[in-house]
Amino acid sequence: MHKIIVEGINVFAYHGCLDEEAKIGTNYTVDVTMETDFSEAAKTDDLSKTIDYVTVFKIVKKQMAIRSKLIEQVGQRIVDELKQEFITLKKVEVKVTKHNPPMNGDVDKVSIVIAE
Repeated sequence: MHKIIVEGINVFAYHGCLDEEAKIGTNYTVDVTMETDFSEAAKTDDLSKTIDYVTVFKIVKKQMAIRSKLIEQVGQRIVDELKQEFITLKKVEVKVTKHNPPMNGDVDKVSIVIAE
């Protein structure tokens, strides 16, 4: 089994339960780890035989642009679309990190991880 990891997809988005989060927005980072078999791509140098990480980036950007109250929902949408797009995907893990969450305390970030 092989892994493709796309780390540090940085986006500005408007997720959150508070009304102000829909107006102000904040920075997010998304990391995607995918398990697949890219043996054929390694032998043939053929992009169609592996997972195109440019497409992964586009899926993340698209889903992060759709407002949700919970980053849990955003993460699940990313997982679902990746699984639909890449039939060779064996396992996927998506981590969504919200930077500077509005909390009554000094918290740098909060993250969720979905592994399927």
